[in-house]
Amino acid sequence: MAQGKYSRVDGKKSSCSTATIVVLVGVCLVGVWMFMSSSVAPGQNPELPVVRESKQKDTNKISSQFEDNSGDLSSDDSVKDTNSEESGKNEAETNTGDDSNSTEETSNSEDTNSNESENSNGDSNGSENSNGDSNESENSNGDSKESDNSNSESNGSENLNESENSNSDANETDKKEETKDSSSDNKTEDISGATQSEILKETNTQNGAFSTQAAESASEKASQNPSISKEDQDGYKWKICNVTAGADYIPCLDNLEAIRHLHGRSHYEHRERHCPTDPPTCLVPLPVDYKIPIKWPKSRDQIWYSNVPHTKLAAVKGHQNWVKVSGEYLTFPGGGTQFKNGALHYIDFIQNSLSDIAWGKRTRVILDVGCGVASFGGYLFERDVIAMSFAPKDEHEAQVQFALERGIPAISAVMGTQRLPFPSKIFDVVHCARCRVPWHIEGGKLLLELNRVLRPGGYFVWSATPVYQNKTEDVEIWEAMSKLTKAMCWELVVINNDKLNEVGAAIYRKPTSNECYENRQQNDPPLCENKDDPDAVWNVQLEACMHKVPIDESVRGSKWPETWPQRLESPPYWLKSSDVGVYGKPAPEDFTADYENWKRVVSKSYLNGLGIDWSSVRNVMDMRSIYGGFAAAMKDLKIWVMNVVPLDSPDTLPIIYERGLFGIYHNWCEAFSTYPRSYDLLHADHLFSDVKKRNSRYLRLLVRFINIDDLCLHRCKLQSLMAEVDRILRPGGKLIVRDNVETIADVENMAKSLNWNIKMSYNKDNEGMLYVEKTFWRPTESETLSYAIE
Repeated sequence: MAQGKYSRVDGKKSSCSTATIVVLVGVCLVGVWMFMSSSVAPGQNPELPVVRESKQKDTNKISSQFEDNSGDLSSDDSVKDTNSEESGKNEAETNTGDDSNSTEETSNSEDTNSNESENSNGDSNGSENSNGDSNESENSNGDSKESDNSNSESNGSENLNESENSNSDANETDKKEETKDSSSDNKTEDISGATQSEILKETNTQNGAFSTQAAESASEKASQNPSISKEDQDGYKWKICNVTAGADYIPCLDNLEAIRHLHGRSHYEHRERHCPTDPPTCLVPLPVDYKIPIKWPKSRDQIWYSNVPHTKLAAVKGHQNWVKVSGEYLTFPGGGTQFKNGALHYIDFIQNSLSDIAWGKRTRVILDVGCGVASFGGYLFERDVIAMSFAPKDEHEAQVQFALERGIPAISAVMGTQRLPFPSKIFDVVHCARCRVPWHIEGGKLLLELNRVLRPGGYFVWSATPVYQNKTEDVEIWEAMSKLTKAMCWELVVINNDKLNEVGAAIYRKPTSNECYENRQQNDPPLCENKDDPDAVWNVQLEACMHKVPIDESVRGSKWPETWPQRLESPPYWLKSSDVGVYGKPAPEDFTADYENWKRVVSKSYLNGLGIDWSSVRNVMDMRSIYGGFAAAMKDLKIWVMNVVPLDSPDTLPIIYERGLFGIYHNWCEAFSTYPRSYDLLHADHLFSDVKKRNSRYLRLLVRFINIDDLCLHRCKLQSLMAEVDRILRPGGKLIVRDNVETIADVENMAKSLNWNIKMSYNKDNEGMLYVEKTFWRPTESETLSYAIE
């Protein structure tokens, strides 16, 4: 198993004060005493957490979560729908003093009647906050539940010229919905009836045969902070983040203090994640005149300039048809550096160069490196292909932000010193169109990282000047790349020129056996050691080595997945019946049961029971995904779903990719690598309760790991997570939470304190579901984050 090394982001030995160290040392000694005095079976790894106990009595029983719970609502069940009771005017004021928006809700509690929720859609300049935290992952096997990401809805007119008008339009839409709902006596019953059979019972689930990413990235210390205080839970005092990045703030990429203390930048260290030790709880401001985003597919071609008011890229790349300024819009002709005449022509050029690419059949999931504004990925949707596109937050101003505003999947990332946050052998194709990555330097370390994530038999499409130009530098790079790729056993399948765009592309194929590796005269690049785990990625340093190709037909990567769309519904061939799945069934049955469950949930509750206008939903995140069942159930909608597998959840991300979906690992004690206002809908299945449980345990340290750096740990707070949800969710966007009743109440209270619209809340048998909508409200007070100030 690969051992990742974790250095401090600020380049110091310790950032803790003396007083903090004294207090934490005391806490650690108590924690170690408690740990050593507890009973640990011989041979048990004390770094791995004990499975957490559930409050329910049937915690040791096999999960019945996939069984239907049909029947009428009992008198104890409580349903809340904002359309059933009209609330008064909102007293909360916005920064600009706009009119507040009233909402309707019926309260959801086991012991109380309805409560009013004050919701404001004021049009002030503010936005969402982030949850930045430590780069250390915890080896925590928390209660695993399936999680799926749904889409956040943009409610508003695309013709609005001011955010006030946008707000007013949203209010009118709400009023129409309220009128419609009030005319139907069965509306509330329909919602509760649909939801009742979909509530998943909270059980003490195991990880089954799956490890966790935290355990795989084994060098991270198993530790936990003291429990959150009641004051922290109840005192939701929201303020605006005062930071240099303003409305574009990404906590883990805008930690300027940490960046200033870096020892070097030659390996793009300053573009990597450097999360603040204490995750922020302030809210990011909105851009001036922010509007409800334009709907897909129109958004692929144009977006509101006021939402992403950056013109540098248009000035620098406008002649290459990246982006242009057109009045109140930014327009995207669909071009790029290598495809000035449109992405579709370029996509077909690649297909014609190598028919085996087979877009939308053999090739379904690709990685687009240095994506720019992601027009390549945006037009691949027409070929039934999804692209995980990424580019750094650098001098190419707001390129990833443009992509997300357009409704195209993308993340802010860089190929620097650490592995990409993806498992090995998952991408069908890796693409690089003039991505400016020095593949050939330092033993080909960066190209070897692409080799790690590329499937055996997969293709690397390299469209860059060394392929088709004869300048001295280009010739030197081509010769170095030719030598490197040959040593890596990559086969150069074809080189072809695109006469229309006057560019060329070289297409390489990764081997499907180890024969070439074994016959090399020199072991350069070297093969990785057997103990090096190619799937351990969180804060794991890059190594200039190659992993062998699996040849056992029962091992992942030894065969190509079924063609799309068959691969979506079929359990991967490498899931063994002898392995226990996440929910206690044999792994293939677990997979199928999960899929059937989410198809039922999505059909009965999400599509038909919540009143969401899904035509306004495009960018969706499943914040705690297991098998990707939620995303799979949404496949017929014009949306894309970012499946997030938390570090302490079962490592099922390879399954998600195998079925033709995509996702990423993440530690929700830190901020996500995306711009504010990126998503229309967030779906959180038992994520918030996991964070609460992580926050309620004491520090657990092994004696051999006690040192100052181990004591300076990041704190995982529920309020920070909610601030991060607010940061990445668009105004008008939706949050669907499935969790236990206690956690649902906590999240609902935080949503009310944010002046969000509580659309619906429901619970049964200690499990519940909450559906809320973010408004335009921003607080008037500000909080300065000194580490994010230039």
